[in-house]
Amino acid sequence: MSELDPVIHAAARLRITAALATLHVDESITFPRLQELLGMTAGNLSTHVRKLEEAGYVAVEKTHRGRTPTTYLSLTKQGRRAFEDYVETLRSVLGEQP
Repeated sequence: MSELDPVIHAAARLRITAALATLHVDESITFPRLQELLGMTAGNLSTHVRKLEEAGYVAVEKTHRGRTPTTYLSLTKQGRRAFEDYVETLRSVLGEQP
Protein backbone atom coordinates (compact mmCIF):
# COMPACT_ATOMS: atom_id res chain seq x y z
CA MET A 1 0.00 0.00 0.00
CA SER A 2 1.31 3.44 -0.92
CA GLU A 3 1.59 6.09 1.77
CA LEU A 4 -0.45 9.27 1.69
CA ASP A 5 1.58 12.37 0.83
CA PRO A 6 2.35 13.99 4.22
CA VAL A 7 2.52 17.48 2.65
CA ILE A 8 -1.07 17.21 1.42
CA HIS A 9 -2.37 15.01 4.26
CA ALA A 10 -2.55 17.82 6.85
CA ALA A 11 -6.23 18.82 6.98
CA ALA A 12 -5.70 22.50 6.11
CA ARG A 13 -3.34 21.72 3.21
CA LEU A 14 -5.73 19.07 1.89
CA ARG A 15 -8.52 21.66 1.87
CA ILE A 16 -6.29 24.20 0.10
CA THR A 17 -5.12 21.68 -2.48
CA ALA A 18 -8.63 20.38 -3.10
CA ALA A 19 -9.95 23.93 -3.59
CA LEU A 20 -7.15 24.81 -6.02
CA ALA A 21 -7.68 21.53 -7.90
CA THR A 22 -11.19 22.71 -8.83
CA LEU A 23 -9.65 25.53 -10.90
CA HIS A 24 -8.75 24.99 -14.54
CA VAL A 25 -5.07 24.42 -15.24
CA ASP A 26 -4.48 28.03 -16.33
CA GLU A 27 -6.61 29.63 -13.58
CA SER A 28 -5.64 31.16 -10.26
CA ILE A 29 -7.50 32.57 -7.27
CA THR A 30 -6.71 35.55 -5.08
CA PHE A 31 -5.48 34.90 -1.56
CA PRO A 32 -8.45 36.72 0.07
CA ARG A 33 -10.97 34.78 -2.03
CA LEU A 34 -9.41 31.43 -1.06
CA GLN A 35 -9.30 32.59 2.56
CA GLU A 36 -13.01 33.41 2.37
CA LEU A 37 -13.89 30.09 0.70
CA LEU A 38 -12.02 28.06 3.29
CA GLY A 39 -12.88 30.19 6.33
CA MET A 40 -9.23 30.32 7.42
CA THR A 41 -7.32 33.15 9.05
CA ALA A 42 -4.78 34.93 6.85
CA GLY A 43 -1.90 33.71 9.02
CA ASN A 44 -3.01 30.08 8.99
CA LEU A 45 -3.62 30.08 5.25
CA SER A 46 -0.29 31.78 4.61
CA THR A 47 1.60 29.21 6.69
CA HIS A 48 0.05 26.26 4.86
CA VAL A 49 0.41 27.87 1.42
CA ARG A 50 4.11 28.41 2.14
CA LYS A 51 4.53 24.70 2.94
CA LEU A 52 2.76 23.75 -0.30
CA GLU A 53 4.84 26.26 -2.25
CA GLU A 54 8.07 24.86 -0.79
CA ALA A 55 6.99 21.39 -1.95
CA GLY A 56 6.42 22.78 -5.46
CA TYR A 57 2.67 22.14 -5.32
CA VAL A 58 1.40 25.74 -5.30
CA ALA A 59 2.50 28.73 -7.35
CA VAL A 60 2.29 32.13 -5.67
CA GLU A 61 2.25 35.22 -7.86
CA LYS A 62 2.42 38.62 -6.21
CA THR A 63 1.33 41.52 -8.38
CA HIS A 64 -0.62 44.75 -8.19
CA ARG A 65 -4.17 45.52 -9.24
CA GLY A 66 -3.91 49.27 -9.65
CA ARG A 67 -2.08 50.33 -6.50
CA THR A 68 -3.30 47.38 -4.44
CA PRO A 69 -0.94 44.44 -3.91
CA THR A 70 -2.63 41.18 -4.89
CA THR A 71 -1.49 37.59 -4.39
CA TYR A 72 -2.70 34.90 -6.78
CA LEU A 73 -2.50 31.20 -6.00
CA SER A 74 -2.66 28.25 -8.35
CA LEU A 75 -1.84 24.57 -8.34
CA THR A 76 1.31 23.68 -10.24
CA LYS A 77 1.43 20.73 -12.62
CA GLN A 78 3.37 18.85 -9.94
CA GLY A 79 0.78 19.85 -7.32
CA ARG A 80 -2.12 18.69 -9.47
CA ARG A 81 -0.39 15.34 -10.03
CA ALA A 82 0.36 15.01 -6.31
CA PHE A 83 -3.28 15.71 -5.47
CA GLU A 84 -4.51 13.18 -8.04
CA ASP A 85 -2.07 10.60 -6.62
CA TYR A 86 -3.25 11.43 -3.10
CA VAL A 87 -6.89 10.89 -4.04
CA GLU A 88 -6.03 7.64 -5.83
CA THR A 89 -4.07 6.38 -2.80
CA LEU A 90 -6.90 7.38 -0.45
CA ARG A 91 -9.39 5.45 -2.56
CA SER A 92 -7.08 2.46 -2.48
CA VAL A 93 -6.76 2.69 1.31
CA LEU A 94 -10.55 2.83 1.57
CA GLY A 95 -10.88 -0.17 -0.74
CA GLU A 96 -12.62 1.70 -3.54
CA GLN A 97 -12.04 0.81 -7.15
CA PRO A 98 -11.11 3.71 -9.46
